[in-house]
Amino acid sequence: MATDPRIPRYRQVYGALERGIRTGRWKGGDRLPSEAQLTRDFATSRITVGRAVRELQLAGLVDRHAGSGTFVRVAAGPATFSFGLLIPDLGETEVFERICQGMMASPLARDHALLWGSAGDPAASRAENAWRLCRQYLDRKVSGVFFAPLEFVPERHDVNARIVQALDDAGIPVVLLDRAAAPFPQRGRHDLVGLDNRHAGRVATEHLVSLGARRIGFVAMPGAAPTVEAREAGYREALWARGLEPPAGLARRLDPSDEAEVAAFLREGRPEAVVCANDRTAAHLMHAALRLGLAVPRDLRLVGMDDADFAALLPVPLTTLRQPARQIGAAALSAMLDRLAGSDLGTRDILLQGTLVVCRSSGVVEPAVA
Repeated sequence: MATDPRIPRYRQVYGALERGIRTGRWKGGDRLPSEAQLTRDFATSRITVGRAVRELQLAGLVDRHAGSGTFVRVAAGPATFSFGLLIPDLGETEVFERICQGMMASPLARDHALLWGSAGDPAASRAENAWRLCRQYLDRKVSGVFFAPLEFVPERHDVNARIVQALDDAGIPVVLLDRAAAPFPQRGRHDLVGLDNRHAGRVATEHLVSLGARRIGFVAMPGAAPTVEAREAGYREALWARGLEPPAGLARRLDPSDEAEVAAFLREGRPEAVVCANDRTAAHLMHAALRLGLAVPRDLRLVGMDDADFAALLPVPLTTLRQPARQIGAAALSAMLDRLAGSDLGTRDILLQGTLVVCRSSGVVEPAVA
């Protein structure tokens, strides 16, 4: 709900209730919560709620029946929207599949459609296919687009900017999934829904510190999304909070499948433990370390992020930070419907916290929750 002090409180309550009706939270014929319940929900006065409800009635959105309550008018049912999924990693990164499942499972999705688009040309680059999918959605005049910006391609910043600008020019709302479209530290003006990555980096690092590790590294692949910078920031914050200076050269961008690069990193940095930007990085780093003769976790403790399905199937089951992916999907759909309802909220980061899943790679067997 809007918190701009220039907007009267009753208008803020009215706006929140109107969005709920327009987006299908309450359908035609549904009974709204009682004024006493709304007073508690909005932490405001009965007079304020009563005025907001009267305004809804004057707008033709509800009918009030003495002794029965307030009901949404049948004619005020929600519109049906179609949303495009512009997710270049869909089918390759498990977390996005779970996010989409969360969207579809949300009660708010019952009147709307999610469009997966064409897989594109197998011979084309990921950047070309992302732009082709954007054009499909522009041609179909979709109601909104959920966009997970490109990473790991040299032209990613230009392509991401081109996509969001094209959608903006067409008046199509955009909700970003997982990451910003602009390079770090820029942010952009679109709502972003995803994991609280700074918190994730802190939790993973604090776990290793609690086990006695002091020389803790952070490893990510070159060209990764801005989420990696946030995870690294959380890693550094956790070390500083424990009075530990991040060791020089231990926060690195490298190819974790390149045995020579990994060997140089381990030789020069001498890490006791490593926080990896994601589970894929951790898996490659684990295999490289094992080929180099190190034992995990005896010689090197590892923590990943995202809780991929393969994390428990690695040679040493991986401690990882589980993303609340289905909840992220539901929150993204709610954010999109807010925009379509004419929400006057400013640009939002809607960040959900993950849960640490502890396995043997970090040096303990007992499960724990952060």
